[in-house]
Amino acid sequence: MTNLISGPDGRQRCRWCGAAPEFLAYHDTEWGFPVSDDRRLFEKLCLEGFQSGLSWRTILAKRENFRAAFCGFDFIRIAQFTHHDVERLLGDPGIVRHRGKIEAVINNARCAMELVEREGSLAAFFWRYEPAPHQGIEPQSASTSAESIALSKALKKQGWKFVGPTTVYAFMQAMGLINDHAIGCVVRDEVERARMSFERPVAA
Repeated sequence: MTNLISGPDGRQRCRWCGAAPEFLAYHDTEWGFPVSDDRRLFEKLCLEGFQSGLSWRTILAKRENFRAAFCGFDFIRIAQFTHHDVERLLGDPGIVRHRGKIEAVINNARCAMELVEREGSLAAFFWRYEPAPHQGIEPQSASTSAESIALSKALKKQGWKFVGPTTVYAFMQAMGLINDHAIGCVVRDEVERARMSFERPVAA
């Protein structure tokens, strides 16, 4: 089966973006484009953790609710959350009400603050795990990689939770550390140009 599907404009795109109407804009404007903003990186890693065992469609549909519930994923603010906030979030029907995942976001916010203190930014740390180009792996043929396994291990060692290799790989796909758009997808070349002009963050 081809990894491509014809979009509403007749151009070829990754097949997965045809699975739900809301996927098209996400695929065309977000997925795979390189990101260096710490808050967006933290948000995506948290949302990938919430997706564990669920579909991305479920999480994407609730994304604005998640942002409202978690202070726009400002990890400095989230790090101050208490058990009262956990109970508040468990009562919020607009998000995924999973105690372990909610507590993981708060835990990870505190870990993120420590990481920024050491590295200068989350971006500088995450982008250190960008794979070398031209590894010859067929797009969308893997769910983990040596780099996602290494990043997962590094984060877990620092106390992060819900950051397994598959979760981290999906994060790397979405945040542009790899270009996993299918060969022939109209967005693939656009993402590649964005990656070529992207200034990789470095530790302060």
